[in-house]
Amino acid sequence: MLLRHPAAPWVAPFLYFVLCLAVLPKLGLAPRAELAVWLFSGLAAVWLFSRRLLRFQASSPWVSAAFGIAVFVMWIAPDTVFPGWRAHWLFSNSLFGEATASLQPGALRDPLVLALRTTRAVVLVPVVEELFWRGWMMRWIENPDFERVPLGAWHARAFWITAVLFALEHGAYWDVGLLAGIAYNYWMVRTRNLGDLILAHAVTNACLCAWVLSSGRFEYWL
Repeated sequence: MLLRHPAAPWVAPFLYFVLCLAVLPKLGLAPRAELAVWLFSGLAAVWLFSRRLLRFQASSPWVSAAFGIAVFVMWIAPDTVFPGWRAHWLFSNSLFGEATASLQPGALRDPLVLALRTTRAVVLVPVVEELFWRGWMMRWIENPDFERVPLGAWHARAFWITAVLFALEHGAYWDVGLLAGIAYNYWMVRTRNLGDLILAHAVTNACLCAWVLSSGRFEYWL
């Protein structure tokens, strides 16, 4: 069975997240309901498939948190320093889409919607993405029998391909997505600890959510 495949705990929650991304907006649910279904069913998928993999003990928690803050600063820097940066055709086009908020204006005034969206970004996304990108993809590219490749093993091809694919996942933000992918890949090679990556990614997303909520720059919430 596919669910018993060695890759399933690493890949299944991410695939479920992508499925939610594709299907839930088409169901016509109220924003509160859509986000609640997405968040809690996503957490259930992580628990069902991946709970045995999750070790949240970071080897360098304070450094990983600082690393996550640095990635956040890098993420917002181009648009902050150069207003209109994201409107350039390199970023806003038919291939990558546009940097526009995924939530409707009315939903952006709903505290529960904002809380659910923030929780999804800080609690669910770092776990799902780090299991997939740094936990599985970086190893699978090097060897389809990925369990033979230790977490954080340095292989140039896997490092750069994973960084590029991670960038493409972020659409109109592919430039900073590439920088973030390189940074997170480096941190995995440096720490060889999934807990450090989940923590750094969670801190990045928490800072980004705080920035979005304080500045009203909801286009960062694709």
